[in-house]
Amino acid sequence: MSKIVDEVVAANKKYASGFGAKKDLTLPPARMDARLDPAKYAGLAEGDAHVIRDAGGRATDDAIRSLVISHKLLGTREWFVIHHTNCGMELFTDGVMGDLLDDNLETANFDGKLWSNPTHGSGASAGRFIKWHTIMDQPSSVTDDVRRIREHPLVSGKIPIYGYVYDVHSGSVVEVREATAAGRPR
Repeated sequence: MSKIVDEVVAANKKYASGFGAKKDLTLPPARMDARLDPAKYAGLAEGDAHVIRDAGGRATDDAIRSLVISHKLLGTREWFVIHHTNCGMELFTDGVMGDLLDDNLETANFDGKLWSNPTHGSGASAGRFIKWHTIMDQPSSVTDDVRRIREHPLVSGKIPIYGYVYDVHSGSVVEVREATAAGRPR
């Protein structure tokens, strides 16, 4: 492990110890992804890190593009892939999203088990052709994403990539050891 990883884990332990009522924040955000503040849970200040965020924290082509730029042009030396528990990306599949969008483009409703459109019509089939990068299992998705980044031809083999899951109920980050092992520098 590196000094940076040790610092992030120590900062997270301090943050999680005072987590309190934040464990009760709900999945639908008031304005943005309200439950995760990387600056706080990882002990970061402005200028410390590039935080690349997308739905589910997935290693999409655009996220990898941003990582490569961050390393190649700005000198980032270590990367973290951090997903979180109780993620909305666990609540649907590519097929469900395609069906919903094909039917209607307005905001869908979720009853805790199923998604449905409040109105029908004016949809688009294009949603059936997109990989939505849904999540069936957090540790597996973190490991898959670390492997995808590690194996990308534009990623230097010298960069360590660490895998974690942030627990929205405790504020703790939990290492996914298989992911971190897959992300070891070559």
